[in-house]
Amino acid sequence: MSKVTLSVIKADVGGFVGHSSVHQNLLAAAKDHLETRGKGLLIDFHVDHVGDDIELIMTHSLGVDNEDIHKLAWDAFLAATAEAKRLKLYGAGQDLLSDSFSGNIKGLGPGVAEMEFEERPSEPVIVFMADKTEPGAWNYPLYKMFADPFNTAGLVIDPKMHKGFDFEVHDLIEHKKVVFHCPEELYDLLVFIGAPGRYCVKSVYSRTLGEIAATSSTQRLNLMAGRYVGKDDPVLIVRCQSGMPAVGEALEPFSKPHIVAGWMRGSHHGPLMPCGAEQAIPTRFDGPPRVMAFGFQLSQGKLIGPQDFFADVAFDRARQIANEMADYFRSMGPFEPHRLGLEELEYTTMPEVLKKLAGRMEPIE
Repeated sequence: MSKVTLSVIKADVGGFVGHSSVHQNLLAAAKDHLETRGKGLLIDFHVDHVGDDIELIMTHSLGVDNEDIHKLAWDAFLAATAEAKRLKLYGAGQDLLSDSFSGNIKGLGPGVAEMEFEERPSEPVIVFMADKTEPGAWNYPLYKMFADPFNTAGLVIDPKMHKGFDFEVHDLIEHKKVVFHCPEELYDLLVFIGAPGRYCVKSVYSRTLGEIAATSSTQRLNLMAGRYVGKDDPVLIVRCQSGMPAVGEALEPFSKPHIVAGWMRGSHHGPLMPCGAEQAIPTRFDGPPRVMAFGFQLSQGKLIGPQDFFADVAFDRARQIANEMADYFRSMGPFEPHRLGLEELEYTTMPEVLKKLAGRMEPIE
């Protein structure tokens, strides 16, 4: 059986209204482009959004980092951007950091998560999509899914999972990577991924099956652009069942909202709220940060779905907890830890304020 590639590419090319959502015209423009220009390239696709981010979920047989697929996505975002400019939407084209495509969409602004694999007899996958946060937001749930037996019973019960998983971790500052073999290097892994602003889990691999199990987008917009242009709003793909976490095990980490960086102006900590598609319109202080989970069955590359997992009433309690957490964090206003630390504010107005005060700073005698 030939391999299938699942590519999830996202970008914010204009919010409706403010940073809260995506206008239907932009989604229609992206869909139309993939429908007309994707013939002969794509097996199937689904276009959706979380908050103000457009998500292109595509299947094909061309492998990861394929220039034609990346160009197709880039042009789809350009088509949506043109519509955003016509409607005078806020931040039109903000994630597109270049005027031209250069062979690969990586480094140009959009977030990319891709994996290539051979379909199993049953191939359930979950596409997680987040808004108002950064790639490190996936560190905690990926640890829970693939390394915590209190979350994932399969690590104890399933012989195909008992050997554990390898975690590929990227240093987003030094542009280096390291692979941790878990469970034996679990403590070493936690030293790094507990600092999600710098170290992010890029991919997870099954040690028994020798196959990729999960992969995420790790692009940092501010580092690429050298200025604040919005948060990264990452995506994550997780394969489920038969040696991978069960669907319920992959969703379970989000039942207790964890704290992530992002929220208003990308400069605050807050809870990551799981929500269904109808609730993916962050408004309070441009938030709180949101995460959606769309489930698909793959069949010869066809996307059967989506199933909107977090629309389930079972996550109502998680949303309630997230709202209570949001109340507390908001009460802190401009004080840390609600506001990010100074090292995370270098792409905001903070450098300008320091520059203005430079002549007034005096030594302490």
